[in-house]
Amino acid sequence: MTTKTDQELVKLLTDTRATLRTERFAATGARAKDSNSPKKLRAEVARILTEQHSRSTGSRQVAVLKAI
Repeated sequence: MTTKTDQELVKLLTDTRATLRTERFAATGARAKDSNSPKKLRAEVARILTEQHSRSTGSRQVAVLKAI
């Protein structure tokens, strides 16, 4: 995650959330092939959001330190 750009992270987040939504609705009608897939996708979303948050707070901390 750390090697991806901000735009790549946004696209990956959008795609992963869409896949999770699709899997969630597909699982209601029939038995899923991989029952652990939604858990993996939620973990992936969490990783992406964590990286985005750390980048946003990291840049703020650098700006504050430069101001001091």
